[in-house]
Amino acid sequence: MVQLKPIHEQVVVIMGASSGIGRLAAKRFAERGAKVVVAARGEAGLRTLADEIRMAGGEATVIPADTSDFSQVQAVADGAVERYGRLDTWVQAAAVAHYAYFWETPMEEWRHIVEVDLIGNAYGARAALSHMMERGGALIHISSVLGRISVPYQSAYSAAKHGIIGFVDSLRLELRHANIPVSVTNIMPAAINTPFFNNAKTYLGVKPMGTPPFYSPQVVVDAILHAAEHPTRDMFAGGAARAFDLLDRLSPRLVDELLLRTGFESQKTKEPKLPTDSHNLFEPLDKYDQVEGDFSNQALSHSIATQIDMQPVSRRLVTAAATLGLAAVLGRVLRDWEVV
Repeated sequence: MVQLKPIHEQVVVIMGASSGIGRLAAKRFAERGAKVVVAARGEAGLRTLADEIRMAGGEATVIPADTSDFSQVQAVADGAVERYGRLDTWVQAAAVAHYAYFWETPMEEWRHIVEVDLIGNAYGARAALSHMMERGGALIHISSVLGRISVPYQSAYSAAKHGIIGFVDSLRLELRHANIPVSVTNIMPAAINTPFFNNAKTYLGVKPMGTPPFYSPQVVVDAILHAAEHPTRDMFAGGAARAFDLLDRLSPRLVDELLLRTGFESQKTKEPKLPTDSHNLFEPLDKYDQVEGDFSNQALSHSIATQIDMQPVSRRLVTAAATLGLAAVLGRVLRDWEVV
């Protein structure tokens, strides 16, 4: 069994800390006494984050880095150890996206999303493990429910998130077989109210959005903080993510029908946006260096399902009950929609 330190004794690196989930996670770790190293491409956002942490009495070190460049990622890990003498938890939260039909997607953009969102996770794990192999620690990777269920307009993002799950599942087994005391956690959020959608490039003609319901970034951060102290294999952040995953396990064809009926328009706002408008696909976009996005009035502030995920016995019981309930409804829906 991997033994993890209490958060107030930890040195924590957060990749993708300038906005959204990563920014809030850095603040919450610091509030609980951790020494925090924050990294992202945008140095301006990291500086304001570090200032906020220090003003609240915490400790933070800024190391700008592009997660798609292994030498820069390794420099973050090395810098954390040089500054604090060790590295206990690594949180990989950096991600980029665009919205388009696959056949309208420039291939250099598709490739870049995979480089950041998938290969960046491998770079982060490799850099962290170079300092964790003997001392131990926690690797926390933020994938997505789209790592289990792909959606339209996001072929590159969905492929990368599926890849993260395959990667960390393999890595976890290798670490256990080699008796290396490092836990590996995969956190799969539903739609989260962050600037992610403001930052994304889009070919849809309008600003994109996540498929509701939205959840507060705090829901994901609760899962991250839990995994930093308690070795956990997988966690969903937001009950909608768990429900969608269960439904897909019971009937992938029904999920296809749902996405054909709702998955296209549900990802569009009414706010015009062109591919030439500002986005962070290749360069940081400092104007959205904040935790929350534009959907605060829709976002759920907490998730009972995520809280249950933090209690293993309760999680198994609730999952079994939910599976039986969905199965009972499923046959009726399939017959009504003539999907059987």
